[in-house]
Amino acid sequence: MSHQVFDYNARFLKLSFDRKLLSCWAEELYEWLFCIHPSYNDENTFRAKEIELKQKLVQFIKQTHLYNKNSGTTAESFFNKLPQVHELLKNDLEALFNSDPAARSIDEVLYAYPGFYAGSMHRLAHELFRLNIPIIPRLLSEFSHSKTGIDIHPGATIGERFQVDHGTGLVIGETCHIGNDVKIYQGVTLGALSVSRDGAETKRHPTIGNRVVIYANATILGGNTVIGDDSVIGGNVWVTHSIPPYSMVFHKSEIIIKENQTFPEPLNFII
Repeated sequence: MSHQVFDYNARFLKLSFDRKLLSCWAEELYEWLFCIHPSYNDENTFRAKEIELKQKLVQFIKQTHLYNKNSGTTAESFFNKLPQVHELLKNDLEALFNSDPAARSIDEVLYAYPGFYAGSMHRLAHELFRLNIPIIPRLLSEFSHSKTGIDIHPGATIGERFQVDHGTGLVIGETCHIGNDVKIYQGVTLGALSVSRDGAETKRHPTIGNRVVIYANATILGGNTVIGDDSVIGGNVWVTHSIPPYSMVFHKSEIIIKENQTFPEPLNFII
């Protein structure tokens, strides 16, 4: 019986950087963006760190072997976008704090909320994705996924004041479009109705309108599925068709209550 020999050099992109170094860069970028480290309060230290982070990104892009000529320009374009990304994240942070009575301070959300961390990493990965940088955006999203249990494809488009409450088990697909002021709870899937490489270039994931709330474990599927503005999607529902604005979708379950009677002694089996 013969075995098939794969030409790995031809079929796979060979990375020459350590993925752990990339994850460390992402952590440093997050801390720098929010001046989490006390030393970043000094202007000179802050600017020196910016140069260091940019140089590291240039090297990562070069090491994908696809951007050797344009790596410096691409990294510069990414860092030029960061003020806009930072503004989006500030609004996300405030929206999460204002909507969660359990949050004691903005700092608590910044340091301890996995939903905000995952959203932050997504916004950074999304900008890299838009620059057509290979592999790196997906690695950032998977690094965030491993830390938070929240899986957001870097291609997903997410509007302003995005809020993820708890978030464990949340899945958002590549072609998903999410509007402004959307709040999503844990276990939600915004996925595709079918999985096929033939449809890779089509819109496979749903569109979520503005000010929509999606409760825990809801599943919304399909590229043609549109959830209208100001709708509420209840927990555990399964949605595969569009919902008009101002709708409330919920799953009706039956709860049966029986008396707590004494059950007869079970049969004993000896084997």
